[in-house]
Order: sequence, then C-alpha cells, then structure tokens
Amino acid sequence: MNGRTVLECFPAGGPRGSWPAEEFAQARRSEGLAAEVVMDLATDAFLVIVRGDAAIDAAA
Repeated sequence: MNGRTVLECFPAGGPRGSWPAEEFAQARRSEGLAAEVVMDLATDAFLVIVRGDAAIDAAA
C-alpha cells in the first residue's frame, strides 16, 4: 500500500519555522515510527507523516 497518515500539522508561518514539526517527528521516530516532515504547499503547513505500512500501524 502506498498510503500515508498525517500525524500532526504545523503552520509554516510560525515563528520557529519547521522546528516544531522536526521535533515532533524526532519524538515519533524515537518511539519506532518512520515519521518524516513534508511541506504541504496547498495549506502552507508542515506535515508530520508516516508512509506505507508504517501508516497502517500508526493508524491502528
């Protein structure tokens, strides 16, 4: 499966930029999730996501 699950959304216009998203993703990675940060241009936000099979596990 090529799905993705959005774990959290952070506004790109925040004073710290992508740092909160990167910190959140790092915390999820330390829990064993393959979290990554991507930019959603349509909503001007940083999304913390997991892809594929990890997305199924995260949703469960």
